[in-house]
Amino acid sequence: MSNVERNPDVAVLEPGEPCSDVEVLTPRDVPLGGPRAMPVARTLPQRKRSLVGSWCFLDHYGPDDVSVTGGMSVPRHPHTGLATVSWLFSGEIDHLDSGGNAARVVPGELNLMIAGRGITHQEISTDQTRILHGVQLWYALPDATRFSENHFAHYVPEPVSPAPGVSARVFIGSLAGSASPVDTRTPDLLGAELTLEAGASVTLEARRDFEYAVLAESGDARVNGTAIAHRELAYVPTGSDSLTIAVEDAARVILLGGVPFAEQIVMWWNFVGRTHDEVAEFRRRYQAEMGFEPGESPDPLFGDFPSGQPDALPAPVLPNVRLRPRE
Repeated sequence: MSNVERNPDVAVLEPGEPCSDVEVLTPRDVPLGGPRAMPVARTLPQRKRSLVGSWCFLDHYGPDDVSVTGGMSVPRHPHTGLATVSWLFSGEIDHLDSGGNAARVVPGELNLMIAGRGITHQEISTDQTRILHGVQLWYALPDATRFSENHFAHYVPEPVSPAPGVSARVFIGSLAGSASPVDTRTPDLLGAELTLEAGASVTLEARRDFEYAVLAESGDARVNGTAIAHRELAYVPTGSDSLTIAVEDAARVILLGGVPFAEQIVMWWNFVGRTHDEVAEFRRRYQAEMGFEPGESPDPLFGDFPSGQPDALPAPVLPNVRLRPRE
């Protein structure tokens, strides 16, 4: 999925200040493409806390009536230095990328696209979709793998039950005896969907070196005793031995985790780099390869794309200020 804001912020993303208690992060509303702009709720990144492990982007959308909003229609756009995770609860999305991968994203099945040094893709909800509902996640690749070749992976996790009235699907990493075989090219990462029946609770073993985030996807929940409302994200710092999630009404949550990312990130639009100049060069090469602006790219980053598809998205204009890392 693309960040389709016309004036995306340039940001240096780095781990937040230490936090001993559960921290509640509220989302902001962002319109996402489509003839009438499908709304999404974005909880990462934000100024209060921009990273959870290496997770650097979280959009939550739906249930969305596509007859009203037009659904998801995100034409070809680039990514570098990150991986995208598509996870649906209802509806279908057709994915097509310049790595030669065409896939239909359906509920309960992981679609992971590792951009590496560069890739372009498009995501368009199918004509059969009536209600679209899901999350789009990005995680940053470490310096050791961020210039590797792009890759696409598909995985269908089997549900496990870590407690009465609780079901979990682990799509990345391992939890509650379930392990995903997907190679993320980033160490120590967790992503899972948990559904809880009314009145259910679960206490999960936590890694003390992990920080965690819990998205209240379909309703309110409590995380280690702290209440979070629908669409809010609960951040749990490192040092915890366990993680308790409880609900009064039936609800679904998304659980993310990872070792705090040790590298400073510059993220603008759909690019993840390490410096302002690096991101500016990614933009220049994309604009040149797509024919939006004059220029040369002797070593193309973004690959070929099948003909007959919607026109690619041009990159926004970079701001007139240089990015300076935080002290």
